[in-house]
Amino acid sequence: MALILPLISFLMGYWGVQYLKSIRPILASLLAKIFIPLVIIYNMVFYQQGSLWLILLSLISSIVFFSIFYIWKKDKLRALCFSYLNGAWLGFPFALALFGPQASATIVAMYIGGSLFGNVCAVMAVSQTKQETGFIIKNMLTSPPVMALSIAGVLSFWDFHAFEHNPVLTGIYAANKVLVTFSGMCILGMWLSAVKIGWADLKLSLVLILSRSVIALFLCILAYFILPIPHQQLTYAIIFMFFLLPPAANIVALETHYQGTGISAKYIASGTLASAIIISIYGALLHLMIPTL
Repeated sequence: MALILPLISFLMGYWGVQYLKSIRPILASLLAKIFIPLVIIYNMVFYQQGSLWLILLSLISSIVFFSIFYIWKKDKLRALCFSYLNGAWLGFPFALALFGPQASATIVAMYIGGSLFGNVCAVMAVSQTKQETGFIIKNMLTSPPVMALSIAGVLSFWDFHAFEHNPVLTGIYAANKVLVTFSGMCILGMWLSAVKIGWADLKLSLVLILSRSVIALFLCILAYFILPIPHQQLTYAIIFMFFLLPPAANIVALETHYQGTGISAKYIASGTLASAIIISIYGALLHLMIPTL
């Protein structure tokens, strides 16, 4: 049942792109600036143990992925596609579909860490001129996830835990998560319907995501023994799923703005399809081996 909403949302976007294309920018803006920030604020106000360490793990992992790929290929744009992952449009829908509402806190923390990396490094990677430090800091501080984190930080001065199970608040939060899933998967459907992907592109993306998963497995094992993240199967299952995500969709927008090209669109599209295949197999195998997840 949990997969019905994501599937319907995806098919609506894929088959109805000619009718929905005009609202795609609005849907993407609402997702990035309202729906996901609300999820971040809720989960950080009702803080769960280990969230800050998950943010750090996600941030450091992104830096590791970028560094390894750049040392290997000497290509900043492709290194960015390898390390800056689509936690917004796809991370939330996939996590909620595979693991249910209990995945929220973990995927929020992982998304925040990845977004911090992306907002600092993305412009630096695609820009052909050196960026001022002040511009980079301003870009990071005014990004929706950081602003949401700042609001949550202010709200944390008061104790709201008495309202955690308030029916009105939980109802709004549940409705917002439905909007996150619908928006993310519908946008994905519209995106994939407009891009033609060859077998060679898909095969390359599959290889890259599987290569990243090997590095991710090592990082997860390291985090398990070093970081004070709760040793729960669900937490690490979500962490690993996050590392199977495709490149962030806004990379192509930045590339177009700063370089006048759209090379990354092919990497993003093929990576999205490859990621959907790999995460589907991963989720099926995981639930088969550990039915309690």
